[in-house]
Amino acid sequence: MDFDSKILKNKSKAFIIHLLISLGSMLIVYSLIKLLWFPSPLIKATGVGKIFIMILFVDLVLGPLLTFIVYKKNKKTLIVDLTIIILLQLNALGYGVYAIYQARPVWIVYVVDRFESVRANDIFDDYEKRYNLPKLGPKYVYVDLDKMSISEKSELIFREMQYGISPAQLPNFHSDYELAKPLLITHTRSISILNDYNDSADVEAVLNKYPQASSFLPLKSNEMDMTVLIDKNSENPVIKIVDLRPW
Repeated sequence: MDFDSKILKNKSKAFIIHLLISLGSMLIVYSLIKLLWFPSPLIKATGVGKIFIMILFVDLVLGPLLTFIVYKKNKKTLIVDLTIIILLQLNALGYGVYAIYQARPVWIVYVVDRFESVRANDIFDDYEKRYNLPKLGPKYVYVDLDKMSISEKSELIFREMQYGISPAQLPNFHSDYELAKPLLITHTRSISILNDYNDSADVEAVLNKYPQASSFLPLKSNEMDMTVLIDKNSENPVIKIVDLRPW
């Protein structure tokens, strides 16, 4: 084996080792995101997949590629070079995971005739300090507009029109979700409506998976609105949030 081939072999070996380690770390991060913070299909609904793709690029491409470039056996500065690469990679990974954590949905809020997905970074600082936000997946809650005074309703309408602040983003108005169950059933929509906004084959595939679904409610989210399947005959009417357009 000539000298250049040996160097290339050593570089390739270092690249593969770095890639495998990076792949393992990304599988752990993805499991955390998928299983805890963003139950399917909330990754798509919140648009956080774009941040995850950035993390993938840095972790699975740039890190191992930089290792391939700088690696040279017995190089005096090799440990320093690899340490710098690892620190840069960990810094990028930490920033990306923190950004994803801040974008996690903390509440699925029932308001009037729909659900709204509220992310951690949708909550204003003064509220975030006073309320313990869910850490491991979103919690279902309810905003009861009927119990509000006329002045409170007027203030909420003004905030939403002027600043785009929904009542769902204000945890001091949140109520027990159990109180909403009888109401949400009365506001559900016919499953057939979904065919107006989705490919009929997609709708059929979802309904085959969840045959107990008798109606639905929209889920309003920041990136892409989703559909909440409802079983009117169940004590727990919400079946699943699915990747279908509700309007």
